[in-house]
Amino acid sequence: MRRIGIWIAAGGLLLATAACGGSPGNGSGSGGGAKTQSLSVGAVAEPANLDFTSTEGAAIPQILLVNVYEGLVKLDQNGEIVPLLAEKWDVSGDRKTYTFTLRKNVKFSSGAPFTADDVVFSLGRVKTDWKLKIKTQLDVVDKVEKKDDSTAVVTLKRPSNGFLYAMTSRLGAMFSRTGVADLANKPVGTGPYVLGAWRRGDSIRLDANPSYWGTKPALSSVTMKYFKDATAMNNALLTGGIDVISSVQAPESLQQFADPNRFQTVEGTTNGEVVLSMNNGRPPFDDKKVRQAVRHAIDHKALLDTAWAGRGQLIGSMVPPTDPWYEDRTGDYPYDPAKAKELLGGKTYAVKMRIPNLPYAVSSAQVVKSQLAQVGINAEIEPLEFPARWLDQVFSKGDYDLSIINHVEPRDMGIFADKSYYFHYDNPEFGKLLASADEGTEQQQADDLKQAAKLLSDDAAADWLFLFPNLIVAKKGVTGLPKNAIAESFDFTALAKQ
Repeated sequence: MRRIGIWIAAGGLLLATAACGGSPGNGSGSGGGAKTQSLSVGAVAEPANLDFTSTEGAAIPQILLVNVYEGLVKLDQNGEIVPLLAEKWDVSGDRKTYTFTLRKNVKFSSGAPFTADDVVFSLGRVKTDWKLKIKTQLDVVDKVEKKDDSTAVVTLKRPSNGFLYAMTSRLGAMFSRTGVADLANKPVGTGPYVLGAWRRGDSIRLDANPSYWGTKPALSSVTMKYFKDATAMNNALLTGGIDVISSVQAPESLQQFADPNRFQTVEGTTNGEVVLSMNNGRPPFDDKKVRQAVRHAIDHKALLDTAWAGRGQLIGSMVPPTDPWYEDRTGDYPYDPAKAKELLGGKTYAVKMRIPNLPYAVSSAQVVKSQLAQVGINAEIEPLEFPARWLDQVFSKGDYDLSIINHVEPRDMGIFADKSYYFHYDNPEFGKLLASADEGTEQQQADDLKQAAKLLSDDAAADWLFLFPNLIVAKKGVTGLPKNAIAESFDFTALAKQ
């Protein structure tokens, strides 16, 4: 979602239906290039389907991007852009032409060769076939041309600091010209894994791709196992049902995994801003003073301690510390219930807080409800099934007053520039700052984005509860676990068992 960067890697539809699978010829099958060794990873967000070109949410790219689908470039663990299907790229002096030199002898899982024709096809589909709002990130592209089978040239309408970064996301995924007939069920990519089986309501298994062009994965298969609640997932790890918890959903339970002879804990950071969304498009939150009152009414430290066992970081804006233009904005609206009441002018409000039925959202909502009640805002909490109901009611229809969601996608502050986005924030000056940042020098970009973050905060377009931590628990002996979750995918390529 832009991008709904919303963590649809945090809850999902759990429907018991028959498994689906196939052979490598249609994008599925069994791997033959890795050792016969498997790994099971627990999660609480099953995707509704496997088509991230038409379905919002982070759950699909979480499992498919880098693992099944690859782009020309990707983000490494330090947030740097590195080559993937492109061996290298050159940028013209006017910063408008990118020439990508492609790796040779790369094939899709269907057996079709990957060439510059597929680059032209894939980037062209973003404009013509993608349904997501995030596709506007590539509106800066003027044309994509094939120079030869191993060279693709992308010409931009203007210089763009964001173009190459956007290419590390799902927008840059390369598709086969003959492999898009059933994206919802049969992904065809160039990656180290292929779809092995999907047991809807239970798990998705990826198998090693026997014809992978690069370093073969150490595992013959990785299964993403989906759970209805955090306790069930914890119990599965404790009893050996899974090997890894991909994102701890009950931080207060970490003590269960304290035995270093059995378990290991990885703690790092993410791009995930847990946002208290306010509907700027309807009363009472179309009133800036009411939004500002909300921000003063929230004791963020108490909320983090209560809702997420103190794990995470207070940020005060839509910019995480891993971005070069980060500034600590936690002091913009200090906890001050008296100031909140003053801004409300003695009025009281009854509002709907429609949240996804996800652990962090449910826990945070209880604290927010209690704190808002102290200043005269009475919030009725309504948990919605995630992703389907929340996406339909809140994200698509905008039928809410308050919500809480973890926006996980990298560099997603730009979502506030779209007044049709579910925040319905509308300040033309914000959009001008983003446009200037994208076209300017690196220093101008940083300066403009700092101003944009400050403007968002001053306008109280939303409230930023905390930065979601990357908390992974795994059995001892599992290696290659990512310390930081700063890209869209859970990268399986380095995973192994000792």
